[in-house]
Amino acid sequence: MQDSFDLTTLIFLALAVFVIWRLRSVLGQKTGTERSPFKPVDRSRTEPPARGEGDNVVRLPGADRVQPPADRGQTAVKTDVRDWRGIAEPGSAIAQGLESIVQVEPAFDPRAFVEGARSAYEAIVIAFAKGDRKTLRSLLSREVCEGFEREIDAREARRETVETTFVSLDKAEIVAVDVKNRVAQVTVHFLSHLITATRNAQGQVTNGSAEAVVEVPDVWTFARTLGTRDPNWQLVATEAGA
Repeated sequence: MQDSFDLTTLIFLALAVFVIWRLRSVLGQKTGTERSPFKPVDRSRTEPPARGEGDNVVRLPGADRVQPPADRGQTAVKTDVRDWRGIAEPGSAIAQGLESIVQVEPAFDPRAFVEGARSAYEAIVIAFAKGDRKTLRSLLSREVCEGFEREIDAREARRETVETTFVSLDKAEIVAVDVKNRVAQVTVHFLSHLITATRNAQGQVTNGSAEAVVEVPDVWTFARTLGTRDPNWQLVATEAGA
């Protein structure tokens, strides 16, 4: 009986040793297909980053963190070829202003900037109508934001509400570019069609219309300090357009 027990024990011990050896031989090897716990940035990519991830657009709240600047090999290619057709006439003041921006930040793309400005314009108009101070503070300079908030405060004190619906944004055109002391200011002329109405505490329309579509021209200026890691352009001035 004892001999049988000893033989059985030895067999199980041998099997256990074999299983442990097999596990160590498999788990202890690296095949080259393991995933790192942190995904590294692929610095070999040459295509431009997805819209909203570069440093040349008007950022909306929740945008991703700043991307690293392009390497010198990339900037050399981008500064040699500047196709700004539809953005600025060659030799114009606007083209010269854009050139000044590109000299500091070669990855700047005016078309991407305009797309970002369109998004920011709609976001700001809607945020102002809703009294969304948080969104406004992320997109406006302090001075402009204070003016917007004063209007919102006065409106709320009168217990008024504003309803604004975007019908279309038909135009977003760069009309001026100015760079001084590495601070760039880009002025954009917008032309939108909106339905907007102001209601009093009783819900009656006191200004505008809840049905009529109106054409709204605006001229807004966005600014940003070039060469910094902050990618955000802020609205620094507004005026009614023609």
